[in-house]
Amino acid sequence: MRTFRNRLAPAAALGLVTVLGLSACSTGQESSGSAGDVKKVEGKIALTYLQKQGDQQYFVDEAAGARAKAAELGVDLKVVDLGNDANRTVSEVQSAIAQKSNGLIVVVPDPAVGPQVAQSAKDAKIALLTSDDQICTTGPDPASCAKSGLVPRIGFSGEQMGGEVGKRAAEEFRKAGWNAADTRTVSAWKQDVTVCGDRVKAAKAAFAAGAGAAVRNLDVATDNTPTGAQDKVAATVTANPGVKHWVVWGCNDENVQGGVTALENAGIGANDIIGVGLGAYLACKDWGSGKPSGMKAALFINGKDVGALAVQTMVDRLRNGKDFPAEAFAPTKMVDASNWQSSGVGCS
Repeated sequence: MRTFRNRLAPAAALGLVTVLGLSACSTGQESSGSAGDVKKVEGKIALTYLQKQGDQQYFVDEAAGARAKAAELGVDLKVVDLGNDANRTVSEVQSAIAQKSNGLIVVVPDPAVGPQVAQSAKDAKIALLTSDDQICTTGPDPASCAKSGLVPRIGFSGEQMGGEVGKRAAEEFRKAGWNAADTRTVSAWKQDVTVCGDRVKAAKAAFAAGAGAAVRNLDVATDNTPTGAQDKVAATVTANPGVKHWVVWGCNDENVQGGVTALENAGIGANDIIGVGLGAYLACKDWGSGKPSGMKAALFINGKDVGALAVQTMVDRLRNGKDFPAEAFAPTKMVDASNWQSSGVGCS
């Protein structure tokens, strides 16, 4: 796991915005998964943070932010890298329960394990909170889950993030002056991940609203990795030989970086590509090289803020009996080659 380069700015916590789910407000009931039968913890609190893809820069930062906040609050924190192994999620949850963890924060590799994770936490009367990706207590697909069945989540607003990406892509498209008839937009994402769908849907809507012309979109199903996206977008390029200009967005930097690489490998120049990433931790590598790149901008999402907020939210629940919000969001910022360094982006 990569090292943590920058200490979490004290002001960051003040900028975090908490958003309560409408269902919790309107019914007067506790948010789903708020662990109403979980008792306050007297003395030292022990938490376990289970993350997918723990070697990805965003999750490295998230773990660092969580550790910094845990140290500040006097909490014992264990961080576990699940990689992409959904089965390991279940076994590590059981291990954390056996080790007397007071609370679990999870980023699942696959939302299908959500019901089993939630049931295990409920049976053990352990507080459960997700970060980044949603899980449902009653079924494998959070997109089909009633709001009352969603486990409380700390992260970013998929709709807000996607909207910012689509807006910037539209600005770049108008600036380029391309003909819509020989341009295509590519939406690349892992299609069973709810938050990815939220981001892409909002990006499409914002682009359509701001582009000033109707551009045909191509949906590309990926595994949310650079190589997976590269392979899928390469096939898409081959299937669309008449397209001269390409606009690429997706669930994360991995999808956009993979898409941009596929286009460049197909002989399409940087001036004919508009990539707008989401994360900035891969986009900044292109900008740091000083070479022309199809990656024109990226939305900076700071994992440190999410990790810190997740730990703070869990401690508030266990130490003070404060109910979990249905969701809590951290701020974002659009960056590009001109300002990524001053914005604190960490390149992976």
